[in-house]
Amino acid sequence: MTDRRQPRILIVPGLGGSGPAHWQTAWQARLPGCARVVQRDWDHPDRELWLQALRQAIEAAGGPVVAAAHSLGCVLVAHAVTRWPALIARALRAALLVAPADVDSPAHTPPETRGFAPIPRARLPFPATVVASGDDPYMSIARARALAVAWGADFVDAGALGHINAESRLGDWPAGRRALDALLARAGEVGR
Repeated sequence: MTDRRQPRILIVPGLGGSGPAHWQTAWQARLPGCARVVQRDWDHPDRELWLQALRQAIEAAGGPVVAAAHSLGCVLVAHAVTRWPALIARALRAALLVAPADVDSPAHTPPETRGFAPIPRARLPFPATVVASGDDPYMSIARARALAVAWGADFVDAGALGHINAESRLGDWPAGRRALDALLARAGEVGR
């Protein structure tokens, strides 16, 4: 049986969390019912601890969720799909995966992210959109596009926005909100 309630937006930050100037923080403040995954240590990520925190946040939502993930958070969502397929199929309706971090590449990401390698490439069991930037230092746009294909996700080239984070100075990031709205519409159609 499919849960037809309006999904809750679940913010899934990456390495370092998302500070006050990050679009994820703006969304959390402005979107009704939005929640955030809270990690014990944002600067020294441990895949198992981060997965448990994600699972707890999904279960605490008490209904369907849509993930709005950034950077290492995108990879975390992919790991959750392979770890708990039944939970994810039941609870996660869609995912907006923004600026995934290439944890497989020591040239692109810091050593503290290595515990998240390899990036799962299994097809995601829900609608997803990968948003990537042409000048992201943490993943090439070609690699992000290849991940979108592997995950069965739509792909959005956001232009030259760096890592699509606070340094990108996006504020509420209206283009990202439009991508989220389109994804929510797709997720609603899939659930009917």
